[in-house]
Amino acid sequence: MASLFSPLTLQSVGFRNRIAVSPMCQYSAEDGLANDWHFAHLGARAVGGAGLVLTEAAAVEARGRITPQDLGLWQDAHIEPLARINRFMSAQGAVPGVQLAHAGRKASTHRPWAEQQGAVPEADGGWEVVGPTAEAFSRTYPVPQELSEEEIQAVIRAFVDAAQRALAAEFKVVELHAAHGYLLHSFLSPLSNGRRDRYGGSFENRVRLLLLVTEAVRNVWPEALPLLVRLSATDWCEDGWTAHDSVAVSKLLRDRGVDLIDCSSGGAVAGVTVPVGPGYQVPLAAQVRREAGIATGAVGMISSPAQADTLLRTGQADLVMLGRALLRDPYWPHRAAAELGAEPFWSPQYARGAF
Repeated sequence: MASLFSPLTLQSVGFRNRIAVSPMCQYSAEDGLANDWHFAHLGARAVGGAGLVLTEAAAVEARGRITPQDLGLWQDAHIEPLARINRFMSAQGAVPGVQLAHAGRKASTHRPWAEQQGAVPEADGGWEVVGPTAEAFSRTYPVPQELSEEEIQAVIRAFVDAAQRALAAEFKVVELHAAHGYLLHSFLSPLSNGRRDRYGGSFENRVRLLLLVTEAVRNVWPEALPLLVRLSATDWCEDGWTAHDSVAVSKLLRDRGVDLIDCSSGGAVAGVTVPVGPGYQVPLAAQVRREAGIATGAVGMISSPAQADTLLRTGQADLVMLGRALLRDPYWPHRAAAELGAEPFWSPQYARGAF
């Protein structure tokens, strides 16, 4: 059997294959509410054969949105629209998952296709953003307010409340977003965290917020359901967060009940040159898996079935997280099964016409 289609179980949840839909922002919600676009986008990837379908980043509080059009889980009204999507995806054999996120100092910006770019003024629906310190991501981003220790506790509670709503919405997997320069990553990286209290300075202090969020979420997220963390496994920048740091924090996360590390990279600061190419982040997943003793997901410029199968077969990761490939072709998993000689698994509505 092709490794891409071998079974995978995390906690009590079984996945029909090792293909996951990577979180991809759609910037199409209103007041955080999922709508028909999200149903069509996520539902198509479930019908298309992915084993795990993760939503885009869902903000744990309104000020934690990247743009005003981000998905959310900061209020109970968000539960049922997501539950409807999840019931459909589960009926198609996919496992529904949600990425819980807080954009931190990269919040309150225009969505990519807006006529204007950069920060959204408060007069136009923007809001005050927060971060480890009062230092903006770049000159086009808003200047954040430095979080007090009391406010940090409120952020932790927001992640917990969102996790409880995720359970009510029938998600089976939660992923904590600690990558790409958003709030949790901005505390991890010495490039963005210049605090002088117990949340800044040493490695132990900089990882404190992520560990506290993880512990708090794991306490309310059922033990039988998987908990994932997405890391930027390196900042690709001198004096920044490194793969060695990612290994070290992954061991701590493993011991706190995290089941898999989703290994992405970059995003802490602007102007960094990233060596983008086919599978360029796979070695990061391989290193974390090997040295931290935890399952990993590989993401980034993975496009062909043979490439995906090889990285799994050679033990570099346990799960393949696909983004652009699944935007181009929601039925990529079915094409991969045909190319790799795996058993076809079309939905019965499509099966007769698919061969």
